Amino acid sequence: MPGLAPLARFGGLVASDLRDVTGDPAALDSSGWWAVVVGYEGQPLCARFGDVRPDPHPHARRANRWRGPGAGRWTSSLDRAGYVAGVHRIREHIAAGDVYQVNLCRILTAPLPGPGADAADVDALGAVLARGNPAPYAGVVRLPAHGVEVATASPELYLRRAGRTVESGPIKGTGRTAADLTAKDRAENVMIVDLVRNDLGRVCTTGSVTVPALCAVEEHPGLVHLVSTVRGEPAPGAGWAELIAATFPAGSVTGAPKSSALRIIDELETAPRGPYCGGVGWVDADRGTGELAVGIRTFWIDRAAPGGPVLRFGTGAGITWGSDAEREWRETELKASRLLGVASEAEVTSGGTVRP
Repeated sequence: MPGLAPLARFGGLVASDLRDVTGDPAALDSSGWWAVVVGYEGQPLCARFGDVRPDPHPHARRANRWRGPGAGRWTSSLDRAGYVAGVHRIREHIAAGDVYQVNLCRILTAPLPGPGADAADVDALGAVLARGNPAPYAGVVRLPAHGVEVATASPELYLRRAGRTVESGPIKGTGRTAADLTAKDRAENVMIVDLVRNDLGRVCTTGSVTVPALCAVEEHPGLVHLVSTVRGEPAPGAGWAELIAATFPAGSVTGAPKSSALRIIDELETAPRGPYCGGVGWVDADRGTGELAVGIRTFWIDRAAPGGPVLRFGTGAGITWGSDAEREWRETELKASRLLGVASEAEVTSGGTVRP
């Protein structure tokens, strides 16, 4: 949008002075500081900025500029009946031996309000999220001329690289409290850890892939997750392009085996995921470091939608043979409720219900 300059915010840094934009992730091993958004459907965008410095402005100042959609304006690409039917269909695939687990998602959409919708600023939304739902991999990428306006409150590490070490932090298992976590959650986490180990093993030196933490309980605003850590040493010549090619999309948002899960996702989901379930983060090529989050708990502005600009958000759950369809639907609501309340400027009750 005219008037909204390109910028990115991650880890207490703000980046401006856009120098280069490319769809080739090999550029992340060249030089400079890059913001990265890789859409779930595989479209990478890497933006190199010339000015990167500590963020001098508290998020409260930016948050006051956000005007979100009404809490009752959100619609879902899959309604409750459609989602429950999808769960049953996945269980049929599991019974047939086609797959072990599939992550089934839906996309929520709401129109941005008022005559100022065209000027809605995703950077202000990022500040609202930082204030109302702090997250370890929170960030903003604003590149209006390239159709990328993303604010994430992701709790999940996709890839972290520091020198010759690469690490992933898959999440599987969600509850309001640790007491809600079940044997199904733990089994699902272990299944995805095996998938991530195999993915990293394709680009890491033999024997270097380890699991330093398995099924650790992490607390986040309004819920808890089971989180594991998978670590490896990239093989000589394996840069960001090779790492992404070997591991994308993340196993936690696809399923196992990944190839079968991707086919079933394409069969059942009715809307593209876009930045949701992709990768969002930063890379400092000069220092050989970087951190990409899985694009969950992520909002994006779609200015090309029929009828005017809309805000989109994705939510989903991992489906296994042990899944109860209604419970999985409720999990997608639990993951979405607090974030929709924050972005809609609604009150969120202690139970996670959005109240206009």
